[in-house]
Amino acid sequence: MTAKILLVIPARYASTRLPGKPLVKIAGVEMIRRVADIAACICRHNADCDYVVATDDERIVSFCKGSGMPVEMTADTCRSGTERCWDVVQRRKDRPDFVVNLQGDNPLCPPWVIQQLIDACRTEQADVFTPCIHLGWGEYDRLVEAKKKTPYSGTTVLVDHAGYALAFSKHVIPAVRKPEKAREMMQLSPVRRHVGLYAYNTDALQAYFTLPESPYETGCVEGLEQMRFLFNGFLVKMVETDYRGRKTTAGVDSPEDVQRVEAILREYGEFDLS
Repeated sequence: MTAKILLVIPARYASTRLPGKPLVKIAGVEMIRRVADIAACICRHNADCDYVVATDDERIVSFCKGSGMPVEMTADTCRSGTERCWDVVQRRKDRPDFVVNLQGDNPLCPPWVIQQLIDACRTEQADVFTPCIHLGWGEYDRLVEAKKKTPYSGTTVLVDHAGYALAFSKHVIPAVRKPEKAREMMQLSPVRRHVGLYAYNTDALQAYFTLPESPYETGCVEGLEQMRFLFNGFLVKMVETDYRGRKTTAGVDSPEDVQRVEAILREYGEFDLS
């Protein structure tokens, strides 16, 4: 039997730096529509796969309904996209096997990365699936340089022999103690950069809210909520991917981010969502 997949797109209206950001237009298209179009493309190519926008605001509900996009209003007590995902799942009589948290402020999320996550959900054994990029030496050098300016931007991950996560960190891990020798021995660097996209089996998503918090997810330490799964013995499978030569960016949180995304679209064009 094919596993049932639900893509949930959390879309919060309030934003200090970009009010009403799900409805902000990027190159003439509302951001939430861009993300929903990616989700719809994935659903067309996968059996037993659906998507829904999960929001806290009637303006987003109205826009989605008027545009033919499935949408649900979530509880106003939801504090994060993860909580919004679970709120949606709890309301369903027929719960999915896996839930993909596809952030509504990430209009440049490559559809093939989502597809790779879904493929892994259906073929691998784990509680959580999330992508990473195995960095070449040039990418490693750029990451190290970037960390000098913004040390807590970007997350790296250590994996075991089977590709399961051992640890996540805002530092660059593993430490490369002898870089010259490492470059001679290794074609790629030993560093993997985490991509913040998650697919949970439904039991793991439910358990997340009752698991003890790890000491590594507080804001004064790593501030990484995924460490709660590792701390409590859950399996987190890393799915290696790449951006296929395209530039990308993190979530859109400011007018400057909008301009950055529009510049990338001008340079590389739109995704093929046929």
